[in-house]
Amino acid sequence: MDAVRVALLREVLAGTEWLGATRRFAGVLRGSVVSHGGGLLLVGTPAYEPWHLAAHLVDEAAWSGTPELAPTLVRPDARPGDPAHLAVGPGRIEAARRGETLLVVAPEEPAELLERVHEARRAGVTVLALGAGGGELAAMAHDALAVPEGAELDLDSVQHLVSAAAGENNSPRVRRGFRDRLSRLADILTAPPAAPW
Repeated sequence: MDAVRVALLREVLAGTEWLGATRRFAGVLRGSVVSHGGGLLLVGTPAYEPWHLAAHLVDEAAWSGTPELAPTLVRPDARPGDPAHLAVGPGRIEAARRGETLLVVAPEEPAELLERVHEARRAGVTVLALGAGGGELAAMAHDALAVPEGAELDLDSVQHLVSAAAGENNSPRVRRGFRDRLSRLADILTAPPAAPW
């Protein structure tokens, strides 16, 4: 989903809780990784790997000038013969320590994943969760964004909003990146015309 589509999705969602919720969650994510200088781990489940979110976060990291947003994708079924960016397995979660952030994207909560997340949290890792909500994962997380089944948005759309918002640079002291400027331009161009006086 490109910046123009994200801007259109934001326009459709104006007046709903989703814009504020995704921006708030993205702010927590960005704040966690920037304050610690990186160390973002992204993990899903064997049935749902968030590789698409990983790609968007890598893009947002480059476009926003925030390299800390580029995650390490942890794959439950990683094999040694996989390309380097796809070969990081669950052992990486076990090796995580204080100062790192673990973003878990999980529509369901396998027991093995919950055990690893629990151990990472005990080791001082900041745990953030995107999922159905209301389960053990949300209770373990330092912050969570629930995307319940049957909601107006699906988990994939929420990930697009979160990744785009994480790349936004709202600090007036830092120069805005190309992606931020393009998104702002799309917002201006798609805004309804001003009412005549």
